[in-house]
This record gives sequence, C-alpha cells and structure tokens, in this order.
Amino acid sequence: MTFNKISLTKRFAGFFLALFMVSLVGCASGPGKEGTGEYVDDAVITTKVKAAIFNEPNLSSAEITVETYKGVVQLSGFVSSATSATRATELARGVKGVVSVRNDLRLKQ
Repeated sequence: MTFNKISLTKRFAGFFLALFMVSLVGCASGPGKEGTGEYVDDAVITTKVKAAIFNEPNLSSAEITVETYKGVVQLSGFVSSATSATRATELARGVKGVVSVRNDLRLKQ
C-alpha cells in the first residue's frame, strides 16, 4: 500500500512540474509576441511618457497617443508646430527604458 501512495505522489508531482514548465513557456516572449514582464515594462514606459507630455505646458496631451512595444515608443496624433513634435520626441527619449522613438505626429492645419 505504501508503494502505491509513493507512486501516486510522484505522478502528481511530475504532473504539476510539467504544468508549471508549460505555463512558464506560455509567458515567454517570442519574435511576434511580448512576454508578461515585457508587457508590464511597456505599460510603465507608456505611463511615464504620457506623464512627461502631460507636464509639458506647450503640449496638448489629449491630442497625442503613446504606444510602446518592446521599449519602442510610438507617438501619434496632432501637434500645433514642428517644435512641439520635436519636444514630444525628446521627452519620450528621456524616459528610462525607452529603446527608440517613432514620431508619427502630424501638424494641425
């Protein structure tokens, strides 16, 4: 009887170990997807860039969209001048964790 309990315990332990390993692989990043940690890092970067733009008096944060993927920040939306677009890019580059910035901001007409 003891032999069966040990065998059953080992089977359960093996099953849960395998399940744990599969779940780790599911959280890993690949060429086409972000891992959980990267997603959280990108969310933090996006929040910090938005805050920097919001705190800049010459920029309208309501008209600028910020998206981040694997540390690459994309700015899109509308600004009143080329100087404002350049300033938004500078602010984004100044945030820790930003790898590069894509400036897709357009001038208002």
